Amino acid sequence: MKYLFDTDHISFLQRRSGTEYINLAARIATHLPTDFAFSVISLHEQVLSANAFINRAQTSANTIRGYTILQEILQAFSIAPVLPFDTGAAVIFDQLREQRIRIATMDLRIASIAISRDLILLTRNNRDFRQVPDLRMEDWTI
Repeated sequence: MKYLFDTDHISFLQRRSGTEYINLAARIATHLPTDFAFSVISLHEQVLSANAFINRAQTSANTIRGYTILQEILQAFSIAPVLPFDTGAAVIFDQLREQRIRIATMDLRIASIAISRDLILLTRNNRDFRQVPDLRMEDWTI
C-alpha cells in the first residue's frame, strides 16, 4: 500500500465524469490496485452525507436516490482496504492537536492515518493539509 485517498478524490471517482476524474483515473491505471486504501474517516464522511440526504428527502424518489447513494458508497469502499483510525493514528492525531494544527477534525484524522502508515495522501485540499508536518500528499486530479 502506498496511497490513501482523501474524501475529495473518492468523490471524483464516484462521479465518473469531468477532467478531474479523467486525470485521476489515468494516474490510478498506472498502479496496482493493492497500492491504494481508503480510510474509515472518509467512509464516515460519506455515510453522514448520504444519511443527511435521506433525512431531508420529501419524496419517495429522493428517498430511493438517497439509499442508492448509500449503496454506491458501500460498493465503492469494497474495492480497497478501509484503514482504521487505530491507536497509532490516535497518537499522531493527539500530537498534532497539541501542536495546534488548525484544520477540520476529520481531515486531521485522515492525515493521522496517512502519517501512521507512511502513506501518501491523495487530495486536492493542499491549503489545509499542507499545515500538517510530515504529511506527504499529491493531487492527481490536475
